[in-house]
Amino acid sequence: MRIMFINNNGSGFADYIDVQEGLTVIDLFERQMPDCKPEDYLIRVNRQPVTRDTQLAEGDRVSITPTKIEGAGC
Repeated sequence: MRIMFINNNGSGFADYIDVQEGLTVIDLFERQMPDCKPEDYLIRVNRQPVTRDTQLAEGDRVSITPTKIEGAGC
């Protein structure tokens, strides 16, 4: 399935990505940001804060925004 992924970390980017059915928010986070801690980010699906076990659906808009901005990188 296809979702819009928006990464607001650093300079940020947005793009459509293909993911497997049943993927959860935490699975996506670990896949896209392997060296980062989820507790340091606000993760939203379709502009709403969600829990880490929320399953993604076709066409979802996922954004990941740092809650702590202290220098560069994770």
